[in-house]
Amino acid sequence: MSSSLSLPRRPLVVGHGVAALRLCQAARELGILAHSAEGEPPALVARARALGCDALHPGEAAPSRQLALARACREAGLRFLGQGTTLLAAMTDEASMRRLMQEAGLPLAAEASGPLVSVALLADGAGRMVHLAPRQTLPDGASLAPLPWLTPERSAYLGRLAGQAVAALGATGLVEARFRVFDNAVGFDSLVPGPNGEEALDESLFGLDPLVAQWRLWGGERLGERQSGLTARGHARLWRLILPGEARLDGGPGVRLDGAGSGEEARLVVWGRRPEDLQGRARRVLTALLGEEGARAHWPLE
Repeated sequence: MSSSLSLPRRPLVVGHGVAALRLCQAARELGILAHSAEGEPPALVARARALGCDALHPGEAAPSRQLALARACREAGLRFLGQGTTLLAAMTDEASMRRLMQEAGLPLAAEASGPLVSVALLADGAGRMVHLAPRQTLPDGASLAPLPWLTPERSAYLGRLAGQAVAALGATGLVEARFRVFDNAVGFDSLVPGPNGEEALDESLFGLDPLVAQWRLWGGERLGERQSGLTARGHARLWRLILPGEARLDGGPGVRLDGAGSGEEARLVVWGRRPEDLQGRARRVLTALLGEEGARAHWPLE
């Protein structure tokens, strides 16, 4: 990523619902007028041209879709706000990625050995990067960070491994490294482009919005945060919910609900200073949104 780049003025964000909503909100914080649309890559490029957009952001698309979007942008001469096609191609090829990570000195995971732990990183074009709190998607579908069963030392080790992976491939912006963790063994699983919809966890824990930071990085800015200044405070959990039309939220501290409308996915994040604070607050909020029966479907919490 070149420092000579500038923030896009009028990008098209690929996606719909809460995914596009959050990215467009982050863009507006920086004075960027972002539009959103869904469709196939050629149609999206044509839509961007019709709207007078100067760039295309792939949203929360999977690596294979991002690769198709990046190629369509390259053919049309439209700026793509994402990883390069070579890196995206490697992300879609498990054998190729594992070989690259092995060459970079990372331990590799045996197939499905242990829970999958994700570490998000922000990286600029000058080689500076920071990692955020390791997180995990639980059997009930909720995502949790930080992980109570990971010691601070092991969390820091995962962060260093994630940084090693990103540095080896020259990735920039928001990236997620995934590892299998079993007993004392840690093995690399995959590397994927961000965002993935769980960024509100990091915002709750660090006071840093990775989506705003990513826009800045795509504008060629240097990363202002330093690892020594990032300490996760408290505990946070995220649910992806389809809310009934009559759902109401009384809010309160440590509660965030992002949604794009009735019938669409909403994302609820609850934060607590201590695990018991999180649990009590989450029980109250889920019951208010879904009723007792609906809340039990997203319970129990550990």
